[in-house]
Amino acid sequence: MDATHDARRQSWVFSANRPGNAFPVQNLPLGVFAGASGPTIGVAIGDQVLDLRGCSALLGPVPAGTVQACIASTLNPLMALGPECWSALRARLSDLLRSDHPETADFQRALRPHLVAMTDVRMLKPAVIGDYTDFYASIDHARNAGKLFRPDNPLLPNYKHVPIGYHGRTSSIVLSGTTVKRPKGQILPSPGTAPRFAPCQALDYEIEAGFFVGAGNRMGERIGLEDAASHLFGVCLLNDWSARDIQAWEYQPLGPFLAKSFATSISPWIVTMEALAPFRTGAYARPAEDPAPLAYLSSEKDLREGGIDLTVEVYLRTARMDEGVRVSRSNLRNLYWTPAQLVTHHTSNGCNLQPGDLLGTGTVSGPEPENLGCLLELTRNGREPLSLGAGEQRRFLEDGDEVVFRGYCERPGFAGIGLGECRGTVVGCE
Repeated sequence: MDATHDARRQSWVFSANRPGNAFPVQNLPLGVFAGASGPTIGVAIGDQVLDLRGCSALLGPVPAGTVQACIASTLNPLMALGPECWSALRARLSDLLRSDHPETADFQRALRPHLVAMTDVRMLKPAVIGDYTDFYASIDHARNAGKLFRPDNPLLPNYKHVPIGYHGRTSSIVLSGTTVKRPKGQILPSPGTAPRFAPCQALDYEIEAGFFVGAGNRMGERIGLEDAASHLFGVCLLNDWSARDIQAWEYQPLGPFLAKSFATSISPWIVTMEALAPFRTGAYARPAEDPAPLAYLSSEKDLREGGIDLTVEVYLRTARMDEGVRVSRSNLRNLYWTPAQLVTHHTSNGCNLQPGDLLGTGTVSGPEPENLGCLLELTRNGREPLSLGAGEQRRFLEDGDEVVFRGYCERPGFAGIGLGECRGTVVGCE
């Protein structure tokens, strides 16, 4: 941590100083928006967006290539540069936007023309996502889901030894706010019957965090656990929409396929790993009877600070509601596997990660009833409807339902920061 995390630091962009604001000067998340001259990298500060292309002349001195990366149309070139450049850019932006710099008056005059109200910008996907891997890092989710289908053996034998994941589909990753069409697929009405092709009747959300890869590695090389954190650029919210009835019929023997590939939503702002530094915490405290991770997945540093104290919430708003109802709240500190362990295991066979690749945590659940991160868990696979008040219930999502994810970090002595929102509304299929 450094001066950019100082809770006393304020911005001359006054909206950034309001209590509860997700984007104070201690955050400075990065995204891409539709600018006058095409896709443009921006920084969220309060209720404004700073156009980095427009103010690029003020970004130096930073390491070579950093300014050039900031005028690109995606974040991939910046992601590829690595932590030294990311940190230098963050420090410079913090100086440009803080209220007590010796040159603040000059910075204000120069930067105000390049600030755009957040309500006036159209956000775009922040990076070209070459590959997407979805993990299964929450032991509470794995155990809860397992109990529904294997009551006597909820956790498979490998779960506590190896981070489980599968490769997803990048073409159907969409930005927050994009509507999600109810998928069709093969569904087995009941055991012993023939499958039918029909609209999904058990549509679900899964609240996750998505980590964007930074510099990555060459094919055939491995990223050690001590270095893994430096290969992560930042985090967003991720909704891994799931068609449970399609999934139940197709997932054996090769796992998720069409039940997951129809849509994955991400939030537009990437909160950098450096912004999350005050909220790092210890890795999941494994019970004494659990096996210790194999040597390549174990380090004192990761055990000490591999976790992240990041709260994630789910709100559900039906077509009859004015405001959504919070149905879940959990935290990334509940994850059995740390983000660094996910990176290290992913590359342990020599698989090459590239700038802009996306790693999903899998559903973030926890040990308490309020921590359940999907309707599959909340309704016990539809057997126990979830009450939303005003006489409304849900077993699974219906057409017109809007799902909203929110994420934030809080810690005494530090400024709270947020990830913004990830929204998606279900619409019917033809």
